[in-house]
Amino acid sequence: MILDLEHPAVPIDRIRVGMIGVGGRGRSLLKNLLALPEGIEVTVLADPFQDSLDQAALLFGENDLSAPALRCGEETAWRSVCEDLEVDLIVIASPWSLHTQQAVAAMSGGKHAFVEVPAALTIDECWDLVDTSEQTGRYCVILENCCFGRSEMAVLNMVRTGLLGEITHAECAYIHDLRSVLFNLKGEGRWRREPHTRVDGNLYPTHGLGPISTCLNINRGDRIERVVSMSSPSLSLPLTAAEAPADHPGRNETFVCGDVNSSLVQTASGKTILVQHDVVSPRPYSRINGLVGTSGSFFGFPDRLALDREDAHEWISGKDLEPYLEQHESRLWSEMGDEAEQSGGHGGMDYMMMKQLTDCLRHGRYPDIDVYDTATWSAITPLSIESVNQGCEPHMMPDFTRGRWRTNEQIFMRGEPQP
Repeated sequence: MILDLEHPAVPIDRIRVGMIGVGGRGRSLLKNLLALPEGIEVTVLADPFQDSLDQAALLFGENDLSAPALRCGEETAWRSVCEDLEVDLIVIASPWSLHTQQAVAAMSGGKHAFVEVPAALTIDECWDLVDTSEQTGRYCVILENCCFGRSEMAVLNMVRTGLLGEITHAECAYIHDLRSVLFNLKGEGRWRREPHTRVDGNLYPTHGLGPISTCLNINRGDRIERVVSMSSPSLSLPLTAAEAPADHPGRNETFVCGDVNSSLVQTASGKTILVQHDVVSPRPYSRINGLVGTSGSFFGFPDRLALDREDAHEWISGKDLEPYLEQHESRLWSEMGDEAEQSGGHGGMDYMMMKQLTDCLRHGRYPDIDVYDTATWSAITPLSIESVNQGCEPHMMPDFTRGRWRTNEQIFMRGEPQP
């Protein structure tokens, strides 16, 4: 049962939500769910750590809401949520290695699955998500919050209204100094350092690639065909490990993931995308969010615009850029920007994401991000690893849409200007 724009899932007026994983990220998403004005009831939480469940439960009292069921444990706990007949949607915010099996179990249990990034770590896992979604008629949506950022959505409208002309190239990244997180013995530090000891590639591509894909109509008129990847040496984490306390487990680990990974992606139409990953270098946060077109270019962090005119060699930025951003403001941000920023969560983008995606379920609309996006964006990781391992050989992206990308209509923010 393949869901599409013409055949969406049945509307759910009041969505009963179960959450798997209520650590730092899970609780942040929970806060945004509880802040939604209507149509959401969080009924059950599962996590391996009782202290995480207890902290999450406090949020319900703060919002004068009935306490949910709390299930503490490993696989038995989360599988019980997937089998719970009183749950319509499962939000998954567990460690990366569990995402696919939990999403598959959720859909197999008749629930829609909203999955934190990355949704899958191997090509086989990507196919598992696609196949299960198609077989069960349940959505599998990657929670790529950066697609709902205020700047990203304004840039999407710039692209759709033709301000930048035809896009030929894009650049994106996840650049975030996480050394302190990786060496923390609590929270994400319990598991997030481990991939750096095992594989070399782009471990976290979707924050940059997701928004760029919406601008380039990936899976809707174009598709990613091939990935070529290379990495720098791994130097920063060994230095950090050497400075850790003598009893820190990281001191005895060998790190193989390069400090900076650069992957070059080419689409079926010949467009190129540079996707970078760097979470261990001392430099400011950036997702780049760069688009190069025949009539102009836009780059983020900080936001700046260049247009095809006499002063095209100078960036339009600061106050001079504000009229362009205001003119192309997303409908969502125009209507709910203050509400989103008050709720918090990465400047409001988390709230905007949860509001838009749950509204799709409530009103029987096909979601703005689907399982084919989920699989494609996540697949950059295994393809980049294989490319690095094989001397930067290009690796082909599977066509998770099975050819439907040629005729698929745009789904992301259908109420915004369309090309």
